[in-house]
Amino acid sequence: MHLGDDVLDRIRTEGYAVVEGFLTADELAAAREGLFDEFPTHEQYFAEPERYVHVVAHQFAGLRVGPFRSWPLTRLAFHPDLVDAAERFCGTTDLDLYKIELWAKYSGAVDYDQAHHRDYGNHHLLVPRADRRWPQLTTFILLSDVTEHDAPTKVIPRSIGDDVPLWPDRLAPGELHEHEVAVTGPAGSIFLYTTDVLHRGSAFTGHPRSRFALLADYMARGNPWMGKVSWPGAALHPAIRTLMVHATPRERHLFGVPLPGHEYWDEQTLHDVALRYPGIDLTPYTSPDTSPDTSP
Repeated sequence: MHLGDDVLDRIRTEGYAVVEGFLTADELAAAREGLFDEFPTHEQYFAEPERYVHVVAHQFAGLRVGPFRSWPLTRLAFHPDLVDAAERFCGTTDLDLYKIELWAKYSGAVDYDQAHHRDYGNHHLLVPRADRRWPQLTTFILLSDVTEHDAPTKVIPRSIGDDVPLWPDRLAPGELHEHEVAVTGPAGSIFLYTTDVLHRGSAFTGHPRSRFALLADYMARGNPWMGKVSWPGAALHPAIRTLMVHATPRERHLFGVPLPGHEYWDEQTLHDVALRYPGIDLTPYTSPDTSPDTSP
């Protein structure tokens, strides 16, 4: 689903937006199939919770850094409509996809409740600018239905949260709960927000319940005081090989691979990259007339 300028305006004004129906039924089904290559299904977990204690050992035990074994699941992180929205929000086509995560939560074993905080704390070495220059766009794509009982993210609208100083980056437990909005919606919805907006994870209020989401975060390239994941550090993971083979030049560029026409590409690098990633199509990188282009 195309995310219109009205959605981006809501993010700028209130710090977040929730859009239902972002994924098609087919996209959602393919992603959920891949999701359960990484985590137990709701039914599997609650049939044998003792078998899966590793995914509920603490609040963040169900968090996995991408890319993932499933290409359809990984590709959600750079869904064309999400990339388009990130380009318009960040004001550039030269983007870094600086984090991909998959998060599974299951009720009954761990308390997922948090104090309100701002994500810039571990996405940024400094602090965000009040004039919104150099923004970061962070997102949750819901892969399961999320109701008030399913540990929804709770967010404080910017109209209230902006009165709270940027530092410290988190509040006392219970503070501002009277102003929070629950991020709920059917599977396939997307929650977009900025790293300076106050929000928190909440506890499950029903049992047995589960919640699954894919997280993908964007910023303009060339701002080293911001970020989170180093893709070269994960380059030996089999899922990176899958990504390199199946992604387009534009999609690879989101991970830092030089575009066609960049001076990195010469006879030697083309030869050796082809050896490293069997099956990769490097044809777009071979034309001497191709100049760098960051358009989708």
